[in-house]
Amino acid sequence: MRPRALLPPLTALAATLLVPPLLTTGSGAETGTNIPGLRIMVPNTPGGGYDITARTAAKNAEDAGLNHNIEVFNLPGAGGTVGLSRLVGERGNGKLAMSMGLGVVGAVHTNKAPSTLADATPVARLVEEPNIVVVAKNSKYKTFGQLLADWKKNPRSLPVGGGSSAGGPDHLAPMLMAREAGITPKSVNYVPFDGGGELLASVLGGKVKFGVSGIGEYRDQIKSGELRLLAVTGPERVKGFKAPTLQEAGLDVEFTNWRGIMAPPGLSEAQRDKLVHFVSELRRSKEWKKSLRTNGWDDAYLPGEKYGRFLKAQDRRVDTVLKELGQ
Repeated sequence: MRPRALLPPLTALAATLLVPPLLTTGSGAETGTNIPGLRIMVPNTPGGGYDITARTAAKNAEDAGLNHNIEVFNLPGAGGTVGLSRLVGERGNGKLAMSMGLGVVGAVHTNKAPSTLADATPVARLVEEPNIVVVAKNSKYKTFGQLLADWKKNPRSLPVGGGSSAGGPDHLAPMLMAREAGITPKSVNYVPFDGGGELLASVLGGKVKFGVSGIGEYRDQIKSGELRLLAVTGPERVKGFKAPTLQEAGLDVEFTNWRGIMAPPGLSEAQRDKLVHFVSELRRSKEWKKSLRTNGWDDAYLPGEKYGRFLKAQDRRVDTVLKELGQ
């Protein structure tokens, strides 16, 4: 089984982090991309994949002169479904978008969320990236093989952390790894965090023995030596790093994550087309292409209705895999 690109109670109050608007001289008037008052919601905490993607997209769009004064804000909670509920409640608002990915697809299932992605407007899938297996610099594990050997002996004694709730990429990846290694998925001690920022602190602090996240979130920490990269889940090694793929390390697992943009329901055709055009022009910009290289992201652009069909397939796939894993 090669789950490539599975496939990153709404009562709790979620804190909102407002970030000062980014300024630029470009207005987007020439390219037809200007959306005055555009806001991008991040449905998890700062430092995670959705957050990095949203802030990178906002800065690149402004630097490219596609828009101006874009506001990025965080609304974390319940694996992204608090943000999704907010998005669905903003019916007809063509000035709001949400950065999201596979994690939200899974969280809708595991949290039995009242709002689903089918209730929102698909704008575009943007990027794809492999997950990674990392440990803190002071960990005794120097190779993935060493970690795997201990994990097989006593799965409960090696808690693994991920920046997504059950059903998200950081959960599905280690579960699929465990199953392939002969470990019963139910015996895996998975500790969910609301984004990569929270996960990083727990890996560095030793609260979890290893973490699973996206390469773009921890590239700097790996380069600085704070984290040790043991393996990547994609089909190829990550350029610039020596860590093997899972298949090279002896596990027949290939897994990649993706992220995209959603908008509220009830948009007019003109509102929807404006958002799709904005993201399309962003994707063509030299600023965005540079960010793809910097973050190790693969271009996975799917606009509008094509993205909507992809989301329906992902929803069915996640549901199937969760049932197969007994989740």
